[in-house]
Amino acid sequence: MNTAVVIRPKDYKSATKPVWCPGCGDFGVLNALTKTLAGLALAPAQVAVVSGIGCSSRLPAYTSVYGFHGVHGRALPVATGLAVARPDLTVIATGGDGDGFSIGGNHFLHACRRNVNLTYLVMDNAVYGMTKGQASPTSAADWAGSKLTPDGTGIAAFRPLEIALSAGAGFIARGFSGDPNALAGLLAEAIEYPGFAFLQVLSPCITYRPEQMEYKALVAAGFEPLADRNAAFRRLLTDDGFTTGLLYRAPVAAGGSALATAATPDDTASLAGIAREFTAARLHAANEHES
Repeated sequence: MNTAVVIRPKDYKSATKPVWCPGCGDFGVLNALTKTLAGLALAPAQVAVVSGIGCSSRLPAYTSVYGFHGVHGRALPVATGLAVARPDLTVIATGGDGDGFSIGGNHFLHACRRNVNLTYLVMDNAVYGMTKGQASPTSAADWAGSKLTPDGTGIAAFRPLEIALSAGAGFIARGFSGDPNALAGLLAEAIEYPGFAFLQVLSPCITYRPEQMEYKALVAAGFEPLADRNAAFRRLLTDDGFTTGLLYRAPVAAGGSALATAATPDDTASLAGIAREFTAARLHAANEHES
């Protein structure tokens, strides 16, 4: 007799009801997450979700897995410590674009570089929603929807996929909360990747960015998984910010662990050239000083 317990998506939801605005994209992310965990047949006690501060960072409270609602911008160091101390757990860090790319930006860079086995799920709506609609790191330079920046910030938007690739992340993808089935597929791949996996999710804020309701007409699958880092960089040169799918997946070693991606033969050659130029510059400065 088969007595295996079937775990359904709803089994990963807690009794706490989300306080997100009706229509918030984060509902789709929560549904995709629970669907993913059920599809992977992970027991709730095998999973930990760590978050920072913000609308999206409320997510752990709405799940039945282990959760930690932490400090603004600090989800990744907590998640990294947990993943190192408890490698038996599936660790997922969650947050928003402000939490992850502004106050938490330094942690983001080094999490990509360290390549600890965890998944970072960022719900990006290009606005600080919980604090009433200020421009965030991923807001366009000319977005004038905030009273604090009525003429726009004039600052180029942060480009998460390019930064992650530059910093050495081995798994980089983008999804859309309006397509939870496709998002669940990407999230499953991210969780199963044996290293640091970064998944940016376009998650509209209908309250402070109502124009994002047009995302459904703009978002389109288009990334083809690449294993060559240089090719991934070239692909991002033509990225419009609305292409979804798995962009880059670094090769995995025979033992099952992700290979470091922060250096390639081309990078080494470039570094050697930089070293030669630096040495020549030092000699030139020394000669100038003596004369």
